[in-house]
Parts: sequence; structure tokens; C-alpha cells
Amino acid sequence: MRGEDLENRGGGGTGEVKSRANNGSYSLSSSSYMIDDSETRWTSWLVPVFVVTNVAMFLVSMYFNNCPKHNPGNCVARFLGRFSFESLKLNPLFGPSSSTLERLGALEWTEVVQKHQGWRLVTCIWLHAGVIHLVANMLSLVFIGIRLEQQFGFVRIGVIYLLSGFGGSVLSSLFIRNNISVGASGALFGLLGAMLSELITNWTIYTNKGAAMITLLVIIVINLGLGILPHVDNYAHIGGFLTGFLLGFILLPRPQFGWLDQRNLPAGIPVKSKYKAYQYVLWFISIVLLIVGFIVALVMLFRGENGNDHCPWCHYVTCVPTSRWNCDKN
Repeated sequence: MRGEDLENRGGGGTGEVKSRANNGSYSLSSSSYMIDDSETRWTSWLVPVFVVTNVAMFLVSMYFNNCPKHNPGNCVARFLGRFSFESLKLNPLFGPSSSTLERLGALEWTEVVQKHQGWRLVTCIWLHAGVIHLVANMLSLVFIGIRLEQQFGFVRIGVIYLLSGFGGSVLSSLFIRNNISVGASGALFGLLGAMLSELITNWTIYTNKGAAMITLLVIIVINLGLGILPHVDNYAHIGGFLTGFLLGFILLPRPQFGWLDQRNLPAGIPVKSKYKAYQYVLWFISIVLLIVGFIVALVMLFRGENGNDHCPWCHYVTCVPTSRWNCDKN
């Protein structure tokens, strides 16, 4: 943090932490979908592991923070000992200092590019700025992730979660240089984006798809809209969402309804393709865009280019100035 407050994109004790927080619910009723009865129903275990890992990492950050040692007299909930929170003036989210988060792997442009600590692009998604930040993200992860894992399995959902978190970190680093960033929201927005592309690519086999689409789009708009508030890293949200959206076309297409039943047809009877032609087209376009996008973004990042130089208006995506706050400090 380059200042005195801790946001969801954290800074190293002297700046801000910008949190990647989600304030809306991502759950959609699975009753909107017509699923082939012969499809496998998976048991969700990876999403609970992600939740436990995030909680454990928060406890580790609080242990190393040890507020009573370096900031005696200004800690919150001092009965917790070394797990007590930083002053609310420094961190209103009830968590550690930004310097602690930076030591443990928060995303910070200087560390990533100039000191070649690219691992921060991944470690930052396992850190949270405070209890409020952690609870909001974990509730969202449970609401979205468990249903998706039950339908598509742990491999595909795990890949979407991790790559979306990475994509959010990359885009965030391209545009934000003066603060640090932590949080799983980029990965969560990736799951949300995958839900949208999964609905699109499997459009013909679903019922109530119009209502499901409207509900999902409203949820997306609300959550991205909240990202224009100060101290929220909307670049991570957008980067994660775009990555997950493309991955949904690649990893989540369903076979045509009734395709599995064709295994019992007599020999000689024509069998229709497993996927529709438009699903193959979306798969190809998405994989090309994903590969090219990652290559271009990573090359720009490690060459030290500033995304704001190529997009002067993009700063409004993450913070819109009003009479109540000044975005220059973010």
C-alpha cells in the first residue's frame, strides 16, 4: 500500500490495498437447465478445498502480521493476541497491514516486473485484505463453484478458476502500478464468465434460457458496476471475467441432447455429431483469442508497458471520480 488505508488492492504498508471483492450473489437456479439424465453428476470437493485454503492463508497472514508487536495500542480485537486486526484507519476490512500482504505475495507491479517476481500473479489470489473481504468472496465461491463443479467436474472448474485468477492479475498489473492487489475475485468473475459462455454454447439444450440469461446478465452488470467504487480492483474482475468467458466455450460445451442415447442404435443408422457446428466455431475462436490475449498481455507487462498509455479512458473502468472521493489516490 502506498497510503494509509487498506483496500482490496493492497499496498505495502505505505499505500493502498485494492480488494477484489464481490458484493452480489452469483447463484442461478439449475432448474433453468434441461440436463441429459445420462450425464455424470460429480461430487464437489475442490471448491471446499479452495475455501479452506483461502481461510488458512488469511490466518497465516494474520499470524505473521502480529499487530500487537509492531503497532501496540492501535489494534482491534486485542483479545485475539497476535491475530488481532490492524487499526480500522489503516484497514477498515478487519485484516492485516498492507506491508504484511506484500511480504506474503500480494500483487505489486514493481515486484512483478522490475524484481521478476512473476509468482505474485498467482499468490495474490489466495490472499485477502480482511475478514469482510474474505467472507464476501468465499460465500460467492460456494454459491457459484459448487454447482459448477457438480455439473462439470473438478478438473475443468479448477482450470477455469486458476487461469481466470491469473488473467485478472495480468490485466490488473498492466493498469495499476501504485498499489498492491489481493483477492480471489478475478477467479470468481472467471466462474461467472464461464457460466455465461456455457449458457450460450449450450443454448439449444436448455429450458427457461431467456430468464436465465437475463438473470445472469443482471448479476454481471451489478457486480462489475460495484467495481467502479474506489479501493476495488475492477481490472482484476474484468480480466478474470474475460478469461473465464473464453474458457467456458472451450471447456464447458455439452453434447447435443440425446447424443449419448445413440450408442444403442443399430449399426448403419446415421449418427449425428456430438457437438453442433456453432459449438466447434466458438471453441476455435475462443482458444485463439485466449492464447493471443495471454501472449500479448504478458509481453506488454514484462516489457514494462503501461496499459493506460494505450487506453487513456480505461481508468474510469475501475474508479469514477465523484464529489465524495478522488480516484487519483487509487
